[in-house]
This record gives sequence, C-alpha cells and structure tokens, in this order.
Amino acid sequence: MRDRRQLVESVFCATYDSSYSRRLTALPFLSGFVSFRFQRQPLMIVTLIGYRGTGKTSVASPLAKRLGWRAVDADVELETRAGRSIREIFETDGEGEFRRLERETLVDLLSQDRLVIAAGGGAVLNVETRADFKAAGPVVWLVASADTIERRLSGDSTTSGRRPNLTSQGGRSEIEEMLSQRDPLYRECASLEVATDLPFKSGSSTPSPEELAEFILARLRESAPGLSEGEVSL
Repeated sequence: MRDRRQLVESVFCATYDSSYSRRLTALPFLSGFVSFRFQRQPLMIVTLIGYRGTGKTSVASPLAKRLGWRAVDADVELETRAGRSIREIFETDGEGEFRRLERETLVDLLSQDRLVIAAGGGAVLNVETRADFKAAGPVVWLVASADTIERRLSGDSTTSGRRPNLTSQGGRSEIEEMLSQRDPLYRECASLEVATDLPFKSGSSTPSPEELAEFILARLRESAPGLSEGEVSL
C-alpha cells in the first residue's frame, strides 16, 4: 500500500502545475488512490495584492461570492488572532514582530482552499510569501494612482486608528516612497494587474467593487478554464 501511495504522489507531482492552469489526468490504475493526494493538495486560492487603499478588501467579498468561496482580509485576521490593532503591534513590538505575525497568518491561510485573500500591502516584502502566493493560485495586483490612494486613505476614518505610518513623513510622500519600493515586488507576483480607479471604457465611470470582481473573474477564466462561479475543478 505504501509503495502504491508513493507512486500516486509521484504521478500527481509530475502532472500538477501550481500555476493553476494545468489539470491532473487520472490514470485507470490509480482508481481508489487518487483521493489520498487530493485531500492534501489545496484546490485553489486567489490572492489580491497591492498597496493599502487600492481596493483589496472591497473587491475580495464580491469576488468570493461569485466563486462560492470565502473572503478573508489577512490584516483583520492577524488583528483578531493577536488581539491588537496593527498600530498597537507596531508601537509595542515593532515592525519586525508584525511581519512575523503576518507571515504566520498567511502561511495558515495559504494552506487552506477556496479562499479569496486580501493580503496586507507589505506582505510581498517576504520572499517566501511571494513564492507562496504564486504557488497557491492566481495573484491579482490591484493598482491605483498616488492621488487616488491618498484620497481614499484620508477619507477612511479607521486608517489612522488601525494603521501606523511606515515612514517619518507619512502622507503623500510615504505613499510615493512605498509604491516605488513595492511595485517591483507586486509585479513579480502578479498573474493579473487591474487598475481600480480607471474606467473600463472611455466616458464610463470608475468601476464598482462588483464590476471589478466580474472583470477579474472573466480574466482569470481565460487562463484557468476550471475556475467557475460556485466551484473550481482540477
């Protein structure tokens, strides 16, 4: 039995491509044993990345609803587990401890399946996390101009209470500095890049979170035909 299970794992690992675009072709002699490996392999996760204020949390819920999956805001999940806000963690224990908790939270979330994860803006700073995002499924980079981000953050009453400044300047200077540092890392991870502050068509309005979710799902289906509303097939 052990030898046959090892054979199943070998065949699966040779056939399954973690870029989510390939499918496992079950061989007849594996009947009755394929489920052993499926139970250990997450089906798929869609991760939304990007700077704060680009719309990750707003888009995650309608996208997850269309897929029949669950949406998780990784920062909120971290705060719930820690029993403290991100600002409090930064002020008490420093950024190093926050990044450790962030990595710990994401490792757990990425081991699950059928999730749409709104990742924290700085999660891509960790090289292992970037690799894990790409291995888990599609990674959607939500982008917006510095003007849009500044406007959105200034209009969010919870931002100052929950989120610390990441530089001594704060404000617009911080946004521009962080974008210049992080954009190459977002780009490295991304399967798809979507602007959340530009209309899809000339003369139309800025898309709503629901419209963005529809657009993202349509684009992802082009690369992963098994990705459909309410289910995903390997």
